[in-house]
Amino acid sequence: MSWSVSEVRRMSGVTSRTLRHYHHIGLLEPEGVDPGGRRRYGRRELRRLQRILLLRELGLGLAEIRRVLDDERDEVTALRGHLSTLEAERGRLDTLIETVRRTVDALEGDDVNAIRPEELFEGFDTDRYEERARSTWPEQWERARAATEEMSPEEADRMRAEAAERMERMAAHLRAGTPVDDPAVRAEVADLHRGLTRMWTPDAAAFAHLGRVYAEEGPWREVHEKVAPGLADYQRAAMEDYAHHVLAEEGER
Repeated sequence: MSWSVSEVRRMSGVTSRTLRHYHHIGLLEPEGVDPGGRRRYGRRELRRLQRILLLRELGLGLAEIRRVLDDERDEVTALRGHLSTLEAERGRLDTLIETVRRTVDALEGDDVNAIRPEELFEGFDTDRYEERARSTWPEQWERARAATEEMSPEEADRMRAEAAERMERMAAHLRAGTPVDDPAVRAEVADLHRGLTRMWTPDAAAFAHLGRVYAEEGPWREVHEKVAPGLADYQRAAMEDYAHHVLAEEGER
């Protein structure tokens, strides 16, 4: 039994353009073609598509996914490994959701001390962001690492509390429809930039890039979206505005 592109699209939600791209790069080849030259997919191909989507959910790029799938020898063992990873991720996200919920409850109750500072970032997986920062800005990353190690527990707690409070203030601007170039929003972003300079000083390009990291799929976006839907993209736009219209102009002087 086999299924057409339109049937696979309906079942999986994957567009025909994506299926064509997967075929073009050798990631997912069809079982065959019908007399009219249209691609057909069998059960084996559908299971491979499922694993492609699973690995994309886990953050892998297409080239890496192809290497993983091509190296698989036992489909059941591979799926069990994916299942274990997904279950671990579900547990982490549950912790992350509860972390943000406690923070929002504390802020809405006007009691920022109701949650311990060390609880503000429970559930975050920052390893991949640290690795990216290390490869993108090696000198700045090393300075930030050294500054963090020298920071007292009290200073670290204060920085976490400030981050949570700033996030809620940005959410209030979002709800009010305040433009990202409004002086009040720029003041919040300036405060974020000053906080970063305790560890390293991002230039305009680096600061805009950091905003995009916050907004991309992953735990940072999830945290922002739990505080207020649309906050991740609003934060990204505000940081890009500040980078282009404040930091870049300062760099030209």
